[in-house]
Amino acid sequence: MGAFQDLDRLLRGEETNGDTLSRSGLTGRIWPLARVCVMLAVGYGMCMGVYALFRPGGPEYRQVIAAAVKVPALFLLTLLVTFPSLYVFGTLLGARLGIGELLRLVVYALGVLLAVLAAFGPIVAFFSVTTTSYPFVVLLNVAVFAAAGAFGMSFLQRTLQRLAAVRAAPPAEPEGVVVLDQPGERRPAVARPVPRVSPVFYAWMVLFGVVGAQMGWVLRPFVGSPDVPFAWFRPREASFVEGVVRSLRSLFGG
Repeated sequence: MGAFQDLDRLLRGEETNGDTLSRSGLTGRIWPLARVCVMLAVGYGMCMGVYALFRPGGPEYRQVIAAAVKVPALFLLTLLVTFPSLYVFGTLLGARLGIGELLRLVVYALGVLLAVLAAFGPIVAFFSVTTTSYPFVVLLNVAVFAAAGAFGMSFLQRTLQRLAAVRAAPPAEPEGVVVLDQPGERRPAVARPVPRVSPVFYAWMVLFGVVGAQMGWVLRPFVGSPDVPFAWFRPREASFVEGVVRSLRSLFGG
């Protein structure tokens, strides 16, 4: 239960508010949260696979297991592919985050992302049971992943902004004054502008989304088409974008 309490504090902002960051920085427990992330991903994967239990061609129980395994693998592989570039480019551009802090920050963001994703799981399962439209279920899952990704990346951006503000803040002086070079000379403290988050982090957020989308295409199927026999993986062809366009055309009769 302690790991879920850590996630609850994260969602409430208690782990990343300005007071906590200025007092202790990013020091939350990373491995218990990582285990919770895996459980949330497995749970959503099972919800994705529900469609295969009620599809017109008959139930396919193996698809539930496949999706439950593939969703955690999707995020782990995407992180493995994109994290080195985040660390190297961030270091070259002067980001004052060690590799441990950076990894903890990304796991925090994934915790938020997967919490949102898992919260949508029952809705996905409901529509998977109540509709026979395979393109609709596929696009619903794409929309849910996009919404959860937006929440996760927004959390990452806000936390980076708070970290930058905390680390740029001048040392506290009594009565709102700062000491100048001349002995005994003082003047009113002037608030420093809040630093902007480096563009490298925004670029990485886009990169993470693009790599994640293509990684999902490589690991497909997650939902399982009723017209195709079960398989753990499909042959490499086309791309994620082409797959979404194809689903849109099928859904709207194009």
